[in-house]
Amino acid sequence: MPATPQPSALTLLRRGDFRAFLLALILAAAAESALAILLGVTVYQITRDPLALAWLGLVEAAPAIALVLVGGHVADRFPRRRLVIVCRLAMAALTAGVALAATVAPGNMLPTLYLMAFGIGIVRAFKDPAHSGLEAQVVPADLAVQGASLLGTTGRACRLAAPVAGGFLYDAAGPAATYAVIASLLAVSAVVLLLFLPHRPPPGRHADTGGMAADIAEGLRYVFRHQVLVSSMALDLFAVFFGGMVGLLPMFGDLLGVGAQGVGIMRAALSAGGLTAMAVAIRFPPRERAGLALLIAVAGFGIAVIGFGLSTDFRVSVALLFIMGACDGISVVVRHAIVRLAAPDSMRGRIAAVRMVFLNSSNELGDFESGVAAHLVGPALAVAGGGAITLAVVAVTAVLAPKLRRLNLRELGPST
Repeated sequence: MPATPQPSALTLLRRGDFRAFLLALILAAAAESALAILLGVTVYQITRDPLALAWLGLVEAAPAIALVLVGGHVADRFPRRRLVIVCRLAMAALTAGVALAATVAPGNMLPTLYLMAFGIGIVRAFKDPAHSGLEAQVVPADLAVQGASLLGTTGRACRLAAPVAGGFLYDAAGPAATYAVIASLLAVSAVVLLLFLPHRPPPGRHADTGGMAADIAEGLRYVFRHQVLVSSMALDLFAVFFGGMVGLLPMFGDLLGVGAQGVGIMRAALSAGGLTAMAVAIRFPPRERAGLALLIAVAGFGIAVIGFGLSTDFRVSVALLFIMGACDGISVVVRHAIVRLAAPDSMRGRIAAVRMVFLNSSNELGDFESGVAAHLVGPALAVAGGGAITLAVVAVTAVLAPKLRRLNLRELGPST
């Protein structure tokens, strides 16, 4: 009997709802990636202190981590499309506030920047689980890996171009105009979802488990009883917590003498590496040996981090950031597919929220850890030491999580 042909990523692009979802993602990813790097640039230009960058990450991480489980509960109870639209508009309003502050009181922007970071953390706590659940309602299960690769590739392409364009605009037109453009992109992204993505009903109602706290606990129990889910999330948490150094890029840009444009180029190199890896994954999606690919990718990430911390040449640093991005791109595709395939629809918001706890802890708290370490021992030793710890985390995970090591995505489902 001939093998059933596998659907390709082109199948997704023929769907109008997916195209609307993709366009909204392009606009939001461009805006959010430029915003993330330029907030750090502005704070560092004002303070010239790596601890200020550390506090910026912590201020955003605190509400994002504290409220994301509530956000997951909300995403499983209310229409996810509506939640994403509201959150994008809220982020646009926050960014417009920074643009206004840069125009009215450019010499006293630091409190506004920290307040905005706190607001972004609150918005993300509700937006990220809802967006993950909405994606599952747009992308069919049999195209989950291709969808993760295609959406990831598009997002990385935006993150490749947007920091560079944002850096040039920031240097040429100043912070007020730059933040105003970012706010406009976020608002247009919300309008695209409102006008062109058909309404999606709330996920199928599940049994009332006794209120919000019990509802959240159900999601937590599901994740921690699923070895592949919890081990992949923990791997990302500890590897990026110790090996992540994106929050220090403004400091490395200053050390290498490349300015805001150079910081944008370095940030874009990360995205370029991820874009390349995800583009390959569209054609050759990692399935049968996905777990092994994940472990190798995170190990490669750690090695590149060590090299970046020790580098004193801008070109070498950019090349190593490209390698880090490529390894992270493979990791993102596999981890994204794991969450998509292992979660039942009625729990996707809550499971995505648990993943966001790990993700936010690794990213923003990792930036705080990197900033403190750089303040204490210097940026080179802080980053290189974090990369070495990442390698140790991979080794421990490979031993303690045999199901992840042997993972075949074709065999993964909510009951496995």
